[in-house]
Amino acid sequence: MNVQLQRVSGVLALGLTLFLVPARGAIRHGGQAGIDSLYRRIDEAAAKAMPGVIACRRDLHQHPELGNREVRTAKVVADRLRTLGLEVRTGVAHTGVVGVLRGGRPGDIVALRSDMDALPVTEEADVPFKSTARAEYNGREVGVMHACGHDAHMAMLLGAAEVLAGIEADLPGTVVFLFQPAEEGAPAGEEGGAQLMIRHGALDNPKVAAIFGLHVFPFETGAIRVRPGGFMAAADTLRIRVRGRQTHGALPWDGVDPIVVSSQIVLGLQAIVSRQTNLTTAPAIITIGRIEGGNRSNIIPDEVVMDGTIRTFDPGMQKQIHERVRRTATSIAQAAAASAEVAIEAGNPVTFNDPALAARMAPSLTRVAAAGFDPNAAVTTTSEDFSLYQQRVPGLFFFLGVTPKGADPATVAANHSPRFIVDEDALVTGVRALASLAADYLVGAGAAPSDAPAPRPR
Repeated sequence: MNVQLQRVSGVLALGLTLFLVPARGAIRHGGQAGIDSLYRRIDEAAAKAMPGVIACRRDLHQHPELGNREVRTAKVVADRLRTLGLEVRTGVAHTGVVGVLRGGRPGDIVALRSDMDALPVTEEADVPFKSTARAEYNGREVGVMHACGHDAHMAMLLGAAEVLAGIEADLPGTVVFLFQPAEEGAPAGEEGGAQLMIRHGALDNPKVAAIFGLHVFPFETGAIRVRPGGFMAAADTLRIRVRGRQTHGALPWDGVDPIVVSSQIVLGLQAIVSRQTNLTTAPAIITIGRIEGGNRSNIIPDEVVMDGTIRTFDPGMQKQIHERVRRTATSIAQAAAASAEVAIEAGNPVTFNDPALAARMAPSLTRVAAAGFDPNAAVTTTSEDFSLYQQRVPGLFFFLGVTPKGADPATVAANHSPRFIVDEDALVTGVRALASLAADYLVGAGAAPSDAPAPRPR
C-alpha cells in the first residue's frame, strides 16, 4: 500500500473544465437567520460548481476503471481534492482516496463516501461521452462502463467538497471524504471495498462520528428517498456443486444426471421462499444466476456448478434460509443418488440507516429534494457495502432519482444496464444534499437526535 499525506492548494485544469477554489467566507449563526444564510451559501456555491461537476462526471464516465484498478480515477480525485486545499491520502485499500477538510473551529468529525469502480459492461447508451474502454475481468476481455452511476457519485462528492471548502474557516469540525474502490466487489483472489477501507483506517484517521452516502436510482430526477432501519438487503453468495456419474446421453440409466438434479434443486430453492419463509416479517430472495455443466449434447456430465445470491433483511431469517438451502440441495441430490456440496459466503450486511440519525437529518434532505422527499421509502433487495461502515458508526444512505424528464421510471434502463443513463439535472441536488448533511451535522441544525441507541443487525 502506498499512502501519501499532502496538503496543497492551487488551481487544477482537468480535462474539459477548470476548477477554482471558492472564496472563503464566514458562518455566523444567529438563530434561524444564521441557518438560512448557511443554506443560501451552500445553494449558491453548488450552482456555481455545476459546470465543473458535470464536466468531471463526463470525463470519469468516458474513462471507467474496474474495481481495484481505478488508477486514473484516483489521480483525478486526489488532484481535485489537493486543489481545494484538503489533506489527501492515496493508496488506501489499493486505489482509494481519503480527503480531510478541517474546519476553523473544533467540533465533530463526519464522513461523506462515494464509490469509484465501474462494471464489466459494454455501453450501449447514446451519449457523446460514451465509454469505449476495454479491460480484463476474471480472465476475459470485457467492455467497461459506469453502468451504476459511480461516476455521478464521485462528481457530486467532489462538488460537495468544493462547496464545503468555501465555508471551511467557520465549520465547527472536520469533514472526511471517502472515495472507495471496488464497491461492486474485488477481483477474484483480491481484497477490496469498504472492508479494506475500514481496515486501512478510513474511519479512524481522523475518527469519524457519523457517515453519509448516496446512490443514484431510476426514479424521478431530483427526488430523494430514504428509510430508517433496514433499507437495502444483506447479500450472500451461493455456490452449489452437484456431482453425478457421467454417461452417454442416450443411456441415462447407466449414470446419474446432475443436470436434471440441478434443475430440481433450482425449483426446490424457490419453494424455500414461497412456502417455508414468513415473508410478512421481511422480504427474501434466492436467485440462481449461473449454471454450468457438460460440454457436448450427447454426454451427461459428471457435475454441474450453480452460482447464486441470497438476499435478506432479518438475521434470523437469513440463518434459517441458509439452513434450508443446504437441506434442500443435499436432500434432492441424495434422492437421485447424486451428491450436492453447498457453500454460502456472507457478503454485505443489511444497509441499516440509524433511526436517530435519519430523524435528525430529515430536514436537510427535505430542503434540498427538488422533486420531493420520501422519508419512508420501500426497501430494496439490492445491496451496498456502505453497510460495513454503518456497523462501525451511525450512517445514513439515501437514493437520488436520475430518470430523465419525460421518461417513464417504470421502463427506463435500470442500474447495471448497458443503456443506463443519468440525468445530469439531478447532480446539483446530490451536491446540495451531501454538503448540507455534513454542514448541518456539524453545526447542529436539524431535529435533535434521540438519546437511545438504535439496534443494528449484525
